[in-house]
Amino acid sequence: MKTVLTGITTTGTPHIGHYVGAIRPAIEASRNTGIRSCLFLADYHSLVKSGDPERMAPSTLEIAAAWLACGLDPERVIFYRQSDVPEIMELAWILTCMTAKGLMNRAHAYKAAVAENEAAEARDPDQGIMMGLFSYPILMTADILMFNADIVPVGQDQKQHLEMARDIAQRFNHHFGETFVLPEAAISETTAVLPGLDGRKMSKSYGNTIPLFLPEKQLRKAVMKIKTDSLEPGQPKDPEGSILFAIYAAYATPAETAAVRRRYADGIAWGEMKQLLFETLDKELRGMRAEYEKLIADPAHVESVLRAGAAKARKLSVPFLADIRRRVGVRPLG
Repeated sequence: MKTVLTGITTTGTPHIGHYVGAIRPAIEASRNTGIRSCLFLADYHSLVKSGDPERMAPSTLEIAAAWLACGLDPERVIFYRQSDVPEIMELAWILTCMTAKGLMNRAHAYKAAVAENEAAEARDPDQGIMMGLFSYPILMTADILMFNADIVPVGQDQKQHLEMARDIAQRFNHHFGETFVLPEAAISETTAVLPGLDGRKMSKSYGNTIPLFLPEKQLRKAVMKIKTDSLEPGQPKDPEGSILFAIYAAYATPAETAAVRRRYADGIAWGEMKQLLFETLDKELRGMRAEYEKLIADPAHVESVLRAGAAKARKLSVPFLADIRRRVGVRPLG
């Protein structure tokens, strides 16, 4: 049985791009009886990005509730919070001691931060760069290797981290014997990356998202704010490059998408297209929205689900870490 592992950082509120790009495909994959699916909330990773402790817990609740509301079955998967599995952090330190600084120097995020300092002519190229950012790939490696994940679905921007995880695993195996599976990155060319309200990639950092479970009236209001050009009703419009069409195609069936493509050629009015997009989103999300609101109102239940998932995870991580400790020489004396 192959193990597939996916992590979700607990920063911000899930948006409609998360649903089609990560949540929906991961839940569909989790229903495959031929794989073991590990899904976790990466709250320690979130410390790299978030300086607001008061936002961490609400975000964790919102993200966990979103996945459950969208159909994730915690009985079929191992669904846990990273911080509830302390073996991951201990493994991260062991791997840190096996990782060359030169490898971390090549990480894209670190190099970008250094380049930004150099462009600003900072006296120290490492100014303001925390060790969390520098060591981020090692913690990600520990997440992956702790459960010997065979496959890790990632975006193109995370491919380098998977390559680093393989390098670190190979080095450990060379020194201490075959211990870790070498993970493979699964980069889907068909996974939807939705544009945001302004046409750029939908991202919390750009402030251009549509939260996944907005109430109906607020959802319609958000859709009506989506940027369009000045073409009048009746003038042919190009669906390629249209924010409205890109989002619609991610939620509609192929037949519905083909029909709307023809309506673009016929000059559909932007107001009409926005109303159609709103109705399509609302139809898809309405039932899940009601379940999400129930879960948000019952954080104790969500907490119990995460705790149960951590218990399942630790049935794997505790004995595995004991073996890793023995291999590196951390052993009882008698």
